[in-house]
Amino acid sequence: MIGVGPCLPQLGDHVTADVIGGFCAESERLGYSSLWVQDHFLWPLEPARGYAGVPGLPIPEQYQSVFAPTELLATAAALTTTSRLGTSVLVQGHHWPAPLAQRLATLDVLSGGRLVVGLGQGWNAEEHTASGTSVTERAARMDEFIDVLRACWGPDPVTFDGRFFSIPASIQRPKPLQSPHPPLIAGTSSPAGLARAAAVFDGRSPAGRPVADAVADLTTTQAARPPGRAPLRTFYRTFVQFLGPSEPLEATLERIHAEVTEATAAGFDEVILEHNFWDGIASPDDWLEVPSRFTSVLDVARKAAAS
Repeated sequence: MIGVGPCLPQLGDHVTADVIGGFCAESERLGYSSLWVQDHFLWPLEPARGYAGVPGLPIPEQYQSVFAPTELLATAAALTTTSRLGTSVLVQGHHWPAPLAQRLATLDVLSGGRLVVGLGQGWNAEEHTASGTSVTERAARMDEFIDVLRACWGPDPVTFDGRFFSIPASIQRPKPLQSPHPPLIAGTSSPAGLARAAAVFDGRSPAGRPVADAVADLTTTQAARPPGRAPLRTFYRTFVQFLGPSEPLEATLERIHAEVTEATAAGFDEVILEHNFWDGIASPDDWLEVPSRFTSVLDVARKAAAS
């Protein structure tokens, strides 16, 4: 059966510790297979680039308050026992790979090997500036970033010497529980991003796009896969509401049901449900009702797997 997992309550002023705890417990009790986070930390007052890199597109106000991704996943790891825990996605320009490798390895060990690591290049120029990186160098930096993560998760001593990153010969533990490391999934869909996914990633996390487009990208990317590499996995992220007015819940569910059916037929691993931008959440109690209001998606996934 294809997995179905919601994004954790993370954005906006209605997220509290009690909401996160209740959401984790209810999601796992109802049979959702995973829990997911994203990665932003600034809402610039005068953004140099529009939302998602689209000129002039306003950045959603939910980004004014965002819980940190690795800390939120650590909390979810402590509150669950079976749920896969994923990032869709961490923005590599917000991080430095050697200390991030330590945090992610710690998460994988403490969760019993349940981590999936999604990485993307990001679009928020101000966040890159605040992180001490450059949004214009994010593609070149990504190439080395993956190499450093793999080096840190590989045998000791760890060493690396590149344009952006250098690590003197060192010991770095713990290593991830999953061998050789947690799945690395790419969040980019540009031609260069697809080529990078084919070469060095274990899968992809397309977001907010038709399933047919994600299937086409998977076909192209898989064809460029180096010989001997395992097939790319797909963790498909769909938005309950995105960049527009809300629609009746029945219409939203009908669309998501169709996406789950298509994703199952395409052999995807997981469908990720993003609720953080949904107008249906206007209070902490609304967050706690999300898992039960979307259980029909689980029913469709089971039916699609059985057919």
